[in-house]
Amino acid sequence: MQDAVGALSTSVGKKILMAVTGVALVVFVIGHMVGNLKVFFGQESFDHYAHGLRTFGEPFLGYGQFLWIARIGLLFAVTVHMVMAWQTWRMSRAARPVGYHTSASIGFSHASRTMRWGGVAILAFVVYHLLHLTTGTVHPAFGESPYANVVTAFQRPVVSVAYVLAMIPLGLHLYHGIWSACQTLDLNGPRIAALRRPVAAAIALSVVIGFIAVPLAVLGGLVR
Repeated sequence: MQDAVGALSTSVGKKILMAVTGVALVVFVIGHMVGNLKVFFGQESFDHYAHGLRTFGEPFLGYGQFLWIARIGLLFAVTVHMVMAWQTWRMSRAARPVGYHTSASIGFSHASRTMRWGGVAILAFVVYHLLHLTTGTVHPAFGESPYANVVTAFQRPVVSVAYVLAMIPLGLHLYHGIWSACQTLDLNGPRIAALRRPVAAAIALSVVIGFIAVPLAVLGGLVR
């Protein structure tokens, strides 16, 4: 136990924990994106999917309990991910009192800054997204039908544009995070190393396209 705690106190241990929680969050984001695409199958299909999430696990779980378990798990993963990212940044900064000099280090510094500020932007978007389409706090036409909530939300151009723009930092975060996690988790075989960046780019691009497809389809009248 002490060895495990000691390992997590090191920079490498923190990066591994950040990578593991990051992988869990990537899996969730992909699943969430795929679920959102059910809106293209119509109101009955999408509402049935949303209802299924609330009744998942019955009769062993009560109504909505699965979602709360998932939310708590995601909150834990996000918290650990952010804390580890902040701590590794502080450790790196403390170990590097002198600024970067080489072009490679400068490039890495820019990527790291993009991850930090992109993470803040994503967190702000997630808070708004929950208030918008989960609790309905900032959704003036929020009702019982999840499908109707999505359609009425994205019929407002300013909301759709905001969602589309929010996918830019998400895509960059996914791209950098996925190939960085592969390095951290020592997935460095010759074939894997060659595929890290293309696969990361493909996943990030697919997620971005999948998410922005919904607001654009609503604005374009394909989803009504």
